[in-house]
Amino acid sequence: MSTPIKNRYDFLLVFDVQDGNPNGDPDAGNMPRIDAETGRGLVTDVCLKRKVRNFVQIIKSDKPGFDVFVKEKTVLNRAIEGAYAELGVDLSKPPADAKDGKKRNKDGQGQGSEIDKARNQMCSRYFDIRTFGAVLSVGANAGQVRGPVQMTFARSVDPVVTLEHSITRMAVTTEAEAEKQGGDNRTMGRKNTIPYGLYVAHGFVSAHLAAQTGFSQEDLDLLWAALNNMFEHDRSAARGLMTTRKLVIFEHDNALGQASAQSLFDLVSIKRKDETKPPRAFSDYEITIGTPPKGVKIL
Repeated sequence: MSTPIKNRYDFLLVFDVQDGNPNGDPDAGNMPRIDAETGRGLVTDVCLKRKVRNFVQIIKSDKPGFDVFVKEKTVLNRAIEGAYAELGVDLSKPPADAKDGKKRNKDGQGQGSEIDKARNQMCSRYFDIRTFGAVLSVGANAGQVRGPVQMTFARSVDPVVTLEHSITRMAVTTEAEAEKQGGDNRTMGRKNTIPYGLYVAHGFVSAHLAAQTGFSQEDLDLLWAALNNMFEHDRSAARGLMTTRKLVIFEHDNALGQASAQSLFDLVSIKRKDETKPPRAFSDYEITIGTPPKGVKIL
């Protein structure tokens, strides 16, 4: 693995959606997520991390060390077992090192120093594990990884309006439906959208946790590229037009940092230009950034 990063970072991601559903809630008929008290839109951190993973899969699919652990149709326990196989550890036999025990406590599970080795193997192979962390204590057991990169939910700057549209499909699925409609062969459906919303998510990069997972400068550069371009490779009719508008990165000159994350985020002001009309485009907003304290620079 490459040398882990040495500096702390805090970042602010600004993106928008037009005529789309940025993150539907399956428990609410897939309607856009809304803070019920304020009316402001929400996009979960899980949704944003998924888009980062998808971007990495696209541009780094053939490069060792940049595989993605959590991806579609993956059986996670197989990947953990694979890490032990790569290390040459036979989980059906007693540990090779007596310090790890004279017998295997549970057949098929690692123990003692084996877990640390498997965890390091997983970190070296999977980008999303050494970035976001993962729970690997299932199946063969490779412990847990606390990732150096953490993100908050994204919240819209202003309240958003959710619209429900009726749509028709000029076909039916089954013969029974066709007979019931007497040959009309059309079905009705619903589509939920937000006319416009500007969202802000906050993120943090810990140099101390990066040292534990091996999160390197190359990984960091890839993360910034993903946050800037992830919507370009995640187009969907349901999501409408989504775009990263600004990525503000605060780089501290050491691992501990020179200021609190919140004090840095407060330097970024996002205001509507005209409060008398509802926002419908990014040009309706103005973003200003204050001067950071000594020891912190803006990328």
